[in-house]
Amino acid sequence: MTDYLQTVDWSRAQFALTAIYHWLFVPLTLGLGFLVAIMETQYVRTGDAFWKRTTKFWMRLFGINFAIGVATGIILEFEFGTNWSNYSHFVGDIFGAPLAIEGIMAFFMESTFIAVMFFGWDKVSKRFHLAATWLTAVGANLSAVWILVANSWMQYPAGCTFNLDTVRNEMTSFWEVALSPVAVNKFLHTVTSSYTLAALFVVGVSAWYLLRGRERRMATASIAVASAFGLVFSLVTALTGDRSGAVVARVQPMKLAAMEALYRGEKGAPLTVVGLLRPHPVNGEAFYFSVDIPKMLSMMSFRDPDAYVPGIYDLVDGNPEHGILPTAEKIERGRRAVAELARYRTALDEGDEATQREIRALFDPATPQGEEFLREYFAYFGYGYLETPGQIVPHVPTLFYSFRVMVGAGSLFILILALVWWFNRRGDLDRRRWLLRASIACVPLAYAASQAGWILAELGRQPWAIQDMMPVSVAASKIPSGSVAVTFFLFLALFTALLAAEVSIMTRQIKLGPNDKE
Repeated sequence: MTDYLQTVDWSRAQFALTAIYHWLFVPLTLGLGFLVAIMETQYVRTGDAFWKRTTKFWMRLFGINFAIGVATGIILEFEFGTNWSNYSHFVGDIFGAPLAIEGIMAFFMESTFIAVMFFGWDKVSKRFHLAATWLTAVGANLSAVWILVANSWMQYPAGCTFNLDTVRNEMTSFWEVALSPVAVNKFLHTVTSSYTLAALFVVGVSAWYLLRGRERRMATASIAVASAFGLVFSLVTALTGDRSGAVVARVQPMKLAAMEALYRGEKGAPLTVVGLLRPHPVNGEAFYFSVDIPKMLSMMSFRDPDAYVPGIYDLVDGNPEHGILPTAEKIERGRRAVAELARYRTALDEGDEATQREIRALFDPATPQGEEFLREYFAYFGYGYLETPGQIVPHVPTLFYSFRVMVGAGSLFILILALVWWFNRRGDLDRRRWLLRASIACVPLAYAASQAGWILAELGRQPWAIQDMMPVSVAASKIPSGSVAVTFFLFLALFTALLAAEVSIMTRQIKLGPNDKE
């Protein structure tokens, strides 16, 4: 293996490590900020000091989580420049815009008002403090908007054109980037699932207090707010998840085929509820056993129970009947586009103006030959860097099981939150000790489901850094692999220490409970 390929692998590992650790903190921040704001609204509305005490307790846990999440997020953004400079050069004009907006609009908003939120008690009016709390929560979610817009563009590049002279993709429509179907649905699904996680966290911690006979009023009041909040958004998460499947079927069909372990496409494709995968498919049969819902995958993907859903073999080998081009053909066409780009650079170096004009016409959508070349060849530019058709297949078992962890856990959360809300409303939740224990168990399960969803989204795009446009194998910086390996282990140690510190501090604060002087 060449040193560059080792660099690519280490860079992938480092980015995955950073993203996974960062995502341990983000979901709780997104949802808990709003729950804290709702509780403080109750304090301002009623004037009851109990709600102030309750708000300050959950606010303390929010602050601990927020601080560590910011630290890991800053490192994640820097890695685009250090480890993925080829990617940053190729699409920095597009990818950098939402990240810049996130820093200017959202992060400054959070950092400004969070100081008032934590240190402004009794120094500013109740209503101004309440506004600061709400604006901190809104700011955190605005950060998520722009980061998810940037990530969604990697899943579905839109609103851009290729500049032949700079060898860069440049934004042509900000709104196409920001409001693409992938961006809108990804934001809605991600934040609503994060609200569900935060609600389960509050319910789980409150359940712990009830099991120990402590802070009964605070626990039941917190559960009343969090269970209703979580139940609503868990149902919305299910709806946006259904929409996500339909979007993926249209723009990332290989991801859909892999997460369903669908090797041979079919009309009226069933949805596998549970199954045990074989290490290698036998004649296209992926399972030792499976439990399926007939035609459900076709229905969920294309809103037609008899629709054709392409499988992995169709997408790799092609399917003329359904208009699917073989990947080998896409690779050849992509190599033609890469070759023309290389020929243009050579013509520039040699001052060959005739060749320059010829190739400029190929990249000009206003010319007949340009319209054809861009549609038939440059559309497959990224495939020109692949070596074999099989490279477009992501790791099927990881996607298959991640999807079922996410969906199965999400279904359970709807049931648990509904039961918790109902029994708490009746006033006898503390006697349902089995439900209180189940609520506590849902906290780590919520984190596992959230990570599974993120892994599904990112690993399902492989081998692409940008879907169909730029493979990961050419996106990395050309730096010594040993340097990336060293920083990988440094980050592993640092992030593990930060996680251990957060768990320790959060656990200690939960055990202490609210400050009676507040």
